[in-house]
Amino acid sequence: MTTPSLSIAPRDKAEILAQALPYIRKFHGKTMVIKYGGNAMTDPELQADFAEDVVLLKLVGINPVVVHGGGPQIENALKRLGKEGKFVQGMRVTDSETMEVVEWVLAGEVQQDIVGLINQAGGKAVGLTGRDGGLIRAQKLKLKDNKDPSVEHDVGQVGDILSIDPSVVKALQDDAFIPVVSPIGFGENNESYNINADVVASKLATVLQAEKLMLLTNIPGVLDKQGQLLTELTSRQIDELIDDGTISGGMLPKLAGAIDAAKSGVNAVHIVDGRVPHAMLLEILTDTAYGTMIRSY
Repeated sequence: MTTPSLSIAPRDKAEILAQALPYIRKFHGKTMVIKYGGNAMTDPELQADFAEDVVLLKLVGINPVVVHGGGPQIENALKRLGKEGKFVQGMRVTDSETMEVVEWVLAGEVQQDIVGLINQAGGKAVGLTGRDGGLIRAQKLKLKDNKDPSVEHDVGQVGDILSIDPSVVKALQDDAFIPVVSPIGFGENNESYNINADVVASKLATVLQAEKLMLLTNIPGVLDKQGQLLTELTSRQIDELIDDGTISGGMLPKLAGAIDAAKSGVNAVHIVDGRVPHAMLLEILTDTAYGTMIRSY
């Protein structure tokens, strides 16, 4: 026996579709870079919703590019090997053995799951790493100590992006494919680097001159001191919220990349609650805010 779906009156369905039309027209032919992470990436129902959303965007003429993380999956794989993950200032220390696990998990297990979900939903997804088509060139990240900048931490094969060549992504888009990018770069000696997925998504959005950068997270968006959602922010307002302590912790690097993208030509950056079914689609194609939108001005 199947569970009956939520009943929506035909008129209400028509209203929803009509509301989406101006947005579909506005964003037709535009690129949207989506950082896929958090609950949306681990909950089976939310995974299916995400894949359907990505396929729908492609079908209405928008070009989605997915960049994914995989922290929890890497952690689980390391535990299975009896290896404990170490972090310095939020960065995973990545020795050569850990890098092998990172590549296997991100470019193998996680990427192929996402590609499979999108294909199952009716899309044509193709997985890429930074090596494919020379997409992401990187060098070893020099991590300065937060308290004493003269001290530099060695976090192993963690990468800092030198350049992004989007040719392979554009070629796939032009041929109706949906690129799914693992945040792994390569160095001048063909060595691999583990790169923060938010940073890759922000830089890729900038290089592609994307219309939007969508960051799916496990929070409603940026909140004020009273815990209320701030639906729209400028870079100046974000600076003020950081100065007074409203924004801190893990939100800081996410916002740094968001501001950088917004100042570099990406029209809008959205921090979206990935725990809400179809939140990304609702944010893009309706008047309702399901997260925080960041603009440079």
